[in-house]
Amino acid sequence: MGVGGQLPLRAGERGALLLRSSEVPASVTESFILSGYRCPGYSFGQCLVSAFQPTNETGNFWTHFLAVFVFAFHFLEQFWSDGWGSRELLDPFYYPLWSYFLGVCVLLVASSVAHLFNSMSLAIREICFYVDYGTISAYTVGSSLAYFYYIHPPGAPALAPGATNLSSGPWEGGEGIGWLAAWVGQTGACFEALYVPAACFIALFCTLACCITRHRWPRHRYLIRTLVFLLPFLVVSIPVFRKLWWAGHGGHGTGHFFMRHCFWLLASGIFNVSKIPERFSPGKFDIWGHSHQWFHCCTFMSILEELHMIRGEIRALGTGPTPPPLPLLLPRAPTFLATFGVMLLLFLLLAAVVGWFGVGAYAHQKDSERRKGD
Repeated sequence: MGVGGQLPLRAGERGALLLRSSEVPASVTESFILSGYRCPGYSFGQCLVSAFQPTNETGNFWTHFLAVFVFAFHFLEQFWSDGWGSRELLDPFYYPLWSYFLGVCVLLVASSVAHLFNSMSLAIREICFYVDYGTISAYTVGSSLAYFYYIHPPGAPALAPGATNLSSGPWEGGEGIGWLAAWVGQTGACFEALYVPAACFIALFCTLACCITRHRWPRHRYLIRTLVFLLPFLVVSIPVFRKLWWAGHGGHGTGHFFMRHCFWLLASGIFNVSKIPERFSPGKFDIWGHSHQWFHCCTFMSILEELHMIRGEIRALGTGPTPPPLPLLLPRAPTFLATFGVMLLLFLLLAAVVGWFGVGAYAHQKDSERRKGD
């Protein structure tokens, strides 16, 4: 029942009412958001119109939808501002960069779509966010490809056989930790073989774990999801950690941009878990300014800092108006299968995970409807 004991107006009607948290299913509500909920059962067209109406999902949609165009501008701007125009955009050298671009854009678009169309039905709502979790994982793999080809080569210098100290590295008097240098040298080949596959495996694991949290541990779901995605961050960032270890400050601004990348990721995690500011004033930030909107803004800022870091590394590899031949730029030449092929395979696997949980969501909805009918 709606306000005053009347049925709520249909979403498409003039002056349609938004609902309070007590008037929608518990699975739709968000902590400390008391109003602004759309009536479940919106049509596709009604969802599109709702992007221009003040609901508690409007800001969530626009903060990532507009970010797609901002990111695309910053991404393409580098090709003329850094003097990269002489190299063809589809040169294999740029395959990892385009894979990263694909991962980011799919993440931002999927997040926007999830927040815009999740009111069509309870099952579609679940599927929207399953897709959202999957694209976050795909973004991490896109980042791993860019890190592997552009940051790893200069960040992991080979050690001479029998090296026993780090005196040539950033740490003065490093003889006491020579065992670590020897260990890093011995594990280099293992890293080369396992880094990208490990990133893909962890992406699948994170998607599974986040999908499960929509049915279990409801009180701690935001904390669990945040901690789950800490794992791919740590693994994918290994090339950066190695570079910072060997180069100290991480030349070409790597350390600077990476610290800012981490800062924005930390801020996004804090907003996602703490539910600030709506926690301290429930109802005041239902439409604008609630934590999920700040979470979106912070995650996008972290992506921009990451892009700047990758740009600096590519610039340092020698690209410019007269770049050297490809084999001189990278120790390993990117191939279509090793970059776009990896992303395509990952998308197929993630689609299978989303499909599995989506079938379960539809089955659960049908079962609920049947029980109500009885």
